[in-house]
Amino acid sequence: MILETDRLILREMVPGDCGALCAVLADPDNMRYYPRAFDEARVRDWIERNRERYRIFGFGLWAVCLKETGDVIGDCGLTMQDIGGVIKPEIGYHIRRDMQRQGYAKEAAAAVRDWAFAHTPFQVLYSYMKSTNEPSARTALSWGCRQVDAFADAVNGVTKVFAVTRAEWEARERRFPATDGDL
Repeated sequence: MILETDRLILREMVPGDCGALCAVLADPDNMRYYPRAFDEARVRDWIERNRERYRIFGFGLWAVCLKETGDVIGDCGLTMQDIGGVIKPEIGYHIRRDMQRQGYAKEAAAAVRDWAFAHTPFQVLYSYMKSTNEPSARTALSWGCRQVDAFADAVNGVTKVFAVTRAEWEARERRFPATDGDL
């Protein structure tokens, strides 16, 4: 699987991505909204779980690479997640700290959203996060989601849930059709 945007390539993770993904997932500041930062073994497991998702579902979290250099700066993709006790398709993203606030998460998530609505039967795509994770919430809003729920849970305290429907996406596409160079 390869998705391409103006600045990014999203591709399947490979074991050789471990070092680059450690720079994202093992960074305590970057992972402050998670129970803990990953260690190298957990990053290797993360890669293998996504490779298994590719085999089972045809999608998962993909490596986010700068088109210009090929450097892996994070991950973004579609996974099936337990959100409030129901398994739902969720777009998630993690971007290396020094590459944040440059629109890469929005660009990658919008590409995944477009791919998911074009290649899956899902009628709604979700993004969820710890209620205090305002950067992730702003990113979800930026690629077309709206907040649809918030609930208490043991992991996050309070989890916010954002979503975009296929109908909302199609309406937006009719109003603002993509052109060469757009997502």
